[in-house]
Amino acid sequence: MKVILLSVVIVLIDQITKLLVKGFSIPFLNFNYEGMYYGQSIPIINDFFRLTYIENPGMAFGFDPGENFKLAISLFSLIASVGLVFYLYMIRDKSLSLRISIAFILGGAIGNLIDRTFYGVFFGYAPLFYGRVVDFFDFDFFNFTIFGISYDRWPIFNIADAAVSIGVLILILFYKKEDNTEDTAIETNSESSVNVDEAKQSSDSELDEGIIQNPSEKINEQDNNREETSDKSS
Repeated sequence: MKVILLSVVIVLIDQITKLLVKGFSIPFLNFNYEGMYYGQSIPIINDFFRLTYIENPGMAFGFDPGENFKLAISLFSLIASVGLVFYLYMIRDKSLSLRISIAFILGGAIGNLIDRTFYGVFFGYAPLFYGRVVDFFDFDFFNFTIFGISYDRWPIFNIADAAVSIGVLILILFYKKEDNTEDTAIETNSESSVNVDEAKQSSDSELDEGIIQNPSEKINEQDNNREETSDKSS
């Protein structure tokens, strides 16, 4: 279960970067950090990569299914995160690639779950489970359409979204390959077992033949001795 530390690190990095973008205050320490203002965009690599502060009221990569589904999405994220923790425990003896992929997905799921569950309360704009997810990575890729929405840039995302995507990618690329390798090993072991069984059966068969043949050989020897004795007497 040490791999769960990867999930913890992802959650910490995700939340730190979000708070640096959004800003936060600690009243009892009289500390206030402004962060970026909503909609602000800071060029990092010309127009290709920018930090753009927005808040996503729905799911990952800016997809918004509507306010009526917000509670359902938050509760589903909570249940899915708990399920991933149990699943990670169940596969503790499985391949490292599988455990790392699930750890990435878990860290990303919890990162966005914190936003949806607590940010509305922490920042005073919504009740529990009705918070908005902070997004800020803004890349300019090819134009495309997804879920009926057209984009001229890649949907703005965050560390948690990236972690989920990386986890799924690892799962697709590496775990399937290891699974095929395990299947091949199992088939090889099965063939070896069959060969051993065949060799054992062959050995047993030869032994049985030897056991059956030996008495008959002794009888033939006795008959021959008797005939020789009879010939000498005559």
